[in-house]
Amino acid sequence: MSAFLMRRATAAPRAAVRAFSTTPSRNLAKITIIGHLADTPELQATSTGHEIIKYAVASNSGPKDNRQTSWFRVASFEGDGPRRDFLRSLPKGTMVYVEGDATMSTYQDAEGNNRSSLNIVQRNIEVLKRPQTTEQ
Repeated sequence: MSAFLMRRATAAPRAAVRAFSTTPSRNLAKITIIGHLADTPELQATSTGHEIIKYAVASNSGPKDNRQTSWFRVASFEGDGPRRDFLRSLPKGTMVYVEGDATMSTYQDAEGNNRSSLNIVQRNIEVLKRPQTTEQ
């Protein structure tokens, strides 16, 4: 190896090494849920005038004789347009695949007990199976 290349490889200062990301880290987790819609997604207005879509997904695990159901509340910030209309048209019982960002928050209920809540913001949703209707 030439002396120039050797000096070049060893002379790079530590500060010159590029960081992986220039944005500050956030306490955020990704979550993937496969389950059935508990009800038709609802459109709700916020205090700032924006609209969000809220819905719940039920996911089952375990054998049939000892099945456990986990419930996940999901919020979607879809604006006006076909994606919002599509999401609102999904009927109860639709099997969906949801990807989202999950955060934990703690609060005190009316009795003063500390509670925690898992908040999920939808990033992607795919319909896996629609429920059977009597017409089909």
